[in-house]
Amino acid sequence: MNVLNKIIRHKKNEISHLKLNYSTSQLESSLFFDRETISLKSKLKSSSSGIIAEHKRKSPSKDIINNKLKIQEVISGYQDAGVCGISVLTDFDFFGGTNDDLKIAREIFEGPILRKDFILDEFQIVESKSIGADVILLIASVLSKQEIFKLSKLANELHLEVLAEIHNENELEKVMNPYIDLIGVNNRDLKIFKTDINISKKISKKIPSDFLKISESGIDNYNTVKDLRKHGFNGFLIGEYFMKTINPGLAAREFIKTIEV
Repeated sequence: MNVLNKIIRHKKNEISHLKLNYSTSQLESSLFFDRETISLKSKLKSSSSGIIAEHKRKSPSKDIINNKLKIQEVISGYQDAGVCGISVLTDFDFFGGTNDDLKIAREIFEGPILRKDFILDEFQIVESKSIGADVILLIASVLSKQEIFKLSKLANELHLEVLAEIHNENELEKVMNPYIDLIGVNNRDLKIFKTDINISKKISKKIPSDFLKISESGIDNYNTVKDLRKHGFNGFLIGEYFMKTINPGLAAREFIKTIEV
């Protein structure tokens, strides 16, 4: 069994347990549920850097990346660095994240927050709104076209933006619907977790211009961002490169200085 299949099997069990312990009405009573969400799409359009900085403690490919820093330190650092948005991993078993991480980030960060998780069920969309997310991630490789439509439509109704993640040209057709706000190209193969920045370059010209494009994974220098901008990318999601340092916020600040236009 590849890593992605293992994660999805585990996530389905996790969702079943969540539904037994929480109701939709409980989620809707959250203090965050009625807040006005912030548009990542709009922020990226006006940003000079396009950097979306990620909080990630570990991953299946790298194991522990950084589990010593408090999330408050990381998010405050990203805030001071002037990142366009942040991504927060909320999967615990494989990435070391929690919903509380996103709640804490929401109290600190003034811009849009992407909830990074494996969303398979409408319950998770409501849950995302309840913990303070502005954007949700839908991964095309683990969802059908019909599931993507249904989940993105509900997200739209809750005023959440949707980042649809693809890994190849075949998945692009699955995410073409009016409720998708951004298309992210993940340069990491989720089956073997190997990264190749050329994946973004190859797919970019196939993505319609009315979708804002984000490149994810494997971005660690100015030249890569410069190259990706030539291929029409407005956003760049960076996690490990910042998180593996002793001061992710400072790393983000220095990186942004080199790429701002």
